[in-house]
Amino acid sequence: MNLSRREALAAFALALTPSLRAEEKKPQRILLRSSWQTVNIGDIAHTPGMLALLEKYRPNAAITLWPNSLNAEVETLLQNRFPKLTIAKTADEKNAALAACDFFLHGSGPGLVGAKETLLAKKAGKPYGFAGVTLSDAELKTHKDLLAGANFVFTRDTESLAALKKSGVTGPTMDFGPDATFALDLKDDAAADKLLAEHKLEAGQFLCAVPRLRWTPYWEIRDTVKPNPERSAVNEAFADRDHAKLREGIVAWVREAKRKVFLVPEMTYAVTRLKPLLFDPLPADVKPSVAVMDRYWLTGEAGSVYAKAAAVASFEMHSPIMAVANGTPAVHLRQPTDTRKGQMWRDIGLKDWIFEIDDASGKQIADCLLAIAKDLPAARRTAAKARSYAHEKMAAMIAAIPAG
Repeated sequence: MNLSRREALAAFALALTPSLRAEEKKPQRILLRSSWQTVNIGDIAHTPGMLALLEKYRPNAAITLWPNSLNAEVETLLQNRFPKLTIAKTADEKNAALAACDFFLHGSGPGLVGAKETLLAKKAGKPYGFAGVTLSDAELKTHKDLLAGANFVFTRDTESLAALKKSGVTGPTMDFGPDATFALDLKDDAAADKLLAEHKLEAGQFLCAVPRLRWTPYWEIRDTVKPNPERSAVNEAFADRDHAKLREGIVAWVREAKRKVFLVPEMTYAVTRLKPLLFDPLPADVKPSVAVMDRYWLTGEAGSVYAKAAAVASFEMHSPIMAVANGTPAVHLRQPTDTRKGQMWRDIGLKDWIFEIDDASGKQIADCLLAIAKDLPAARRTAAKARSYAHEKMAAMIAAIPAG
């Protein structure tokens, strides 16, 4: 049967349409390098925060996670919240994910934790970018070429951004991009409600207080890390001095604000430090109003507790971020051994809620917490404004990923 020219073109278009549609529907494949460790609810939080951003701004993308080792609880936490997520666990799965990806995304974290894998992506000719990282001067020197070859480098604090620009790196888009934990939406309300009932804490009325030694004692956490006598000596010298200032805030919260306090850990090692650093030295009249966590917890349960708290005061960085992610006021007490990341509190508009611990007095910290307690609605508006700004900057960070 002979076909007219018009009929032939129509038949050709019809035959071509399925393949075109298949090409149109092919999802962008993003390989996320994240999940640095599970002994810290903050390091757990980086990944679900970034996944929530990708879910919102790249809803049709196929996301594969390249993690460090995940324990079963954290893996379940991620899979329950993100059922479409693929997790590359074995070497073969990671190599296959790298070969197949359209874009390699280094997630937020304390530095270029995934530099080795990002270099593999660069060598494989894959476009890549860094989203929400703190940079040290050493990393800027060691990984200058890797940074220069990226599509973008978003630092989670402006001190890192200034150092990046000063380093002479050119080429990538460079901007402030907050820690992805600000986008965290993991919750475990059932566990949180049970915990609060156990400790007789009323939602919206208690302060969460989080300790931290100046140097994380990884030698207590991992058998592969050798003891560090110098860092142990620093910890011992400053532990009580630092936490005495937070204790002053706790006493004021109990005596003057007439509210309770919940002592909680951000890292596994802190569980055994809660009582000696924060509870045991408290005055006798204050102790009955202070509850102490007796175990480690995961990010979902912690997120729900922080959401139900009146405020959070923490030497660690990610408990305050998780609090603000839930609209809860949070005060960060920064130690001089910490990295540049504390600057992000000023970057998102919370300069009145950060204290350099060597320069601040316990009374200043107490006065800040009492001001929050005096007008919680106003404090929550301040937290919400900071969260909104962080989300605005995080949206720009994800928008920088090239369209698939």
